[in-house]
Amino acid sequence: MIDKSMNKFGGEFWDERYSSIEFVYGTEPNIFFKDELDKLKTGNILLLGEGDGRNAVYAAVKGWNIDAVDFSIIAKEKALKLAEENSVRINYEITDLSEYKPKSNYYDAAAIIFLHLNPKIRSDVHSKVVDSLIPGGTLILEVYEKKQLGKNSGGPQNIDMLYSKEELQDDFSKMKIISLEKKIITLNESEHHKGEAVVLRLIAVKP
Repeated sequence: MIDKSMNKFGGEFWDERYSSIEFVYGTEPNIFFKDELDKLKTGNILLLGEGDGRNAVYAAVKGWNIDAVDFSIIAKEKALKLAEENSVRINYEITDLSEYKPKSNYYDAAAIIFLHLNPKIRSDVHSKVVDSLIPGGTLILEVYEKKQLGKNSGGPQNIDMLYSKEELQDDFSKMKIISLEKKIITLNESEHHKGEAVVLRLIAVKP
């Protein structure tokens, strides 16, 4: 299980955050995810830390088969409601990512969008994502970089849970990295993701 002493971001924290009537991060997909997904041929996609469904529903509307994972039951309920409103279906599993075992060699794409993991399990979870992809499968990832520490535009205020280029290069060394950029962007996804932010954006393909 995740060492809860590392951070406050357990299931209860996310259940509380997602308990509002509004969608916490809005109903529109993450811009980077949308732009990159639109370049790909539809198929099976794995979405980790999917929250209340904005990216999963967008992908489903585009014709993707969705496997979404999170550990907030309330987030799942809202995601399924959003899917119903858009006349699509998504498969959504509640699990602890430290124990999650995705299908092997199955997905045409996977996405990790602002999912910040305990460093004790991060590499293992990322390795499982690589194994879940078919040869030629694409990973779309956007996370906060370590320089995000101290900013109020989102992300954990724990430098060990923020990312560096080197960490991502190590974790995804078995993949062909198409692009890996550190960028300063202006987020406007919700009150939790709003303002200037320092992010890392990765596109990688499994050989």
